[in-house]
Amino acid sequence: MDIHEYQAKEILSDFGVKVPNGGLAYSPEQAAYRAREMGGNKWIIKAQVHAGGRGKAGGVKVCSNDNEIIEAASSMLGRKLVTHQTGPEGKGIYRLYVEAGVPIDREIYLGFVLDRTTQRIMIVASSEGGMEIEEISANRPESIVRASIDPAVGLVEFQAREIAFQLGIEPSLTQQMVRTLMGCFNAFQDLDATMVEINPLVVTTDHQVIALDAKMTFDDNALFRHPKISELRDKSQEDPRESNAADRGLSYVGLDGNIGCIVNGAGLAMATMDTIKLSGGEPANFLDIGGGATPERVSKAFRLVRSDKKVEAILVNIFAGINRCDWVAEGVVQALKDDPINIPVIVRLSGTNVEEGQRILAKSGLPIIRAATLKEAADRAVSAWKADKPTITKLKAIS
Repeated sequence: MDIHEYQAKEILSDFGVKVPNGGLAYSPEQAAYRAREMGGNKWIIKAQVHAGGRGKAGGVKVCSNDNEIIEAASSMLGRKLVTHQTGPEGKGIYRLYVEAGVPIDREIYLGFVLDRTTQRIMIVASSEGGMEIEEISANRPESIVRASIDPAVGLVEFQAREIAFQLGIEPSLTQQMVRTLMGCFNAFQDLDATMVEINPLVVTTDHQVIALDAKMTFDDNALFRHPKISELRDKSQEDPRESNAADRGLSYVGLDGNIGCIVNGAGLAMATMDTIKLSGGEPANFLDIGGGATPERVSKAFRLVRSDKKVEAILVNIFAGINRCDWVAEGVVQALKDDPINIPVIVRLSGTNVEEGQRILAKSGLPIIRAATLKEAADRAVSAWKADKPTITKLKAIS
């Protein structure tokens, strides 16, 4: 789960990371009021969206008076911000963060991520902040500092000081940098984060270390332990398909293809998508219905996949161990009877009660294309999708 910049800054501030003064605004007038509240002569208006690259896309503007603030806020609120991370559809801007300007001397990149190879938290930092880490890696790889944190002891001060030295932090600012590193690590560990990124972390001309931007991502599976973090979720920034799936206990990731997938088990779902690609098609989603595939759960999965207007065929691939093929078949039949569709539905069942499941599908009289193997199912799905405007009559002939 991602959160907004202002939310990440509030969290990191509680862990001892210094951040600029700022306030949230939902209208141009409120943005101007926030600036007057803070005082000063320079403010930064930032669109709050779950994406990087806001500055290049016009989502960050520097203002020096009320008129400029109102104009900047008016130009942002209510529109879609399109960056290299959002894709062409963009993300809606519904709130702004007004922040006091700070006198910047230098910029640093700082990130905490999970290294799944070593199963440790990894610190990635660079003396070249203000750019995406991909740009830094490509253009200035020698500036990148990496440090792996031993899970038995966590981040210790001597390791934090060593990172500060490698980044060229002045001795007088070392303790501030150590406090920043320790705060980010503690927030990462205590709140089950999967990523903490500050870009840029700045050293100011008045000798302070301040997080000028902040991003945090959390492990969805651990949110039950952190109800306050869970409340920070902003569904307006999420793919509505993924949001609907999460609310129904389904694991869903939207893709750009047009063959919808309903599968049990993450590994089988990945294999199904690969096989569709090998057969010449494009999967529309990753969807794992999990171990308890009751008829009701299968029916919910069908409604979810069908809500994607790009889907032109649906492939159901179930290998039943804990699941039962007859339950899945009942769910498929129930979904198609409750809400008939005119796109191909291909079902491959294997495992527990497979004969009963096949009998239920055959007895239903519905235009369901059956397959015995994954390859056969993928081939039939792609063939049916490529057919010119498939109809129920055509599908009955195929089945």
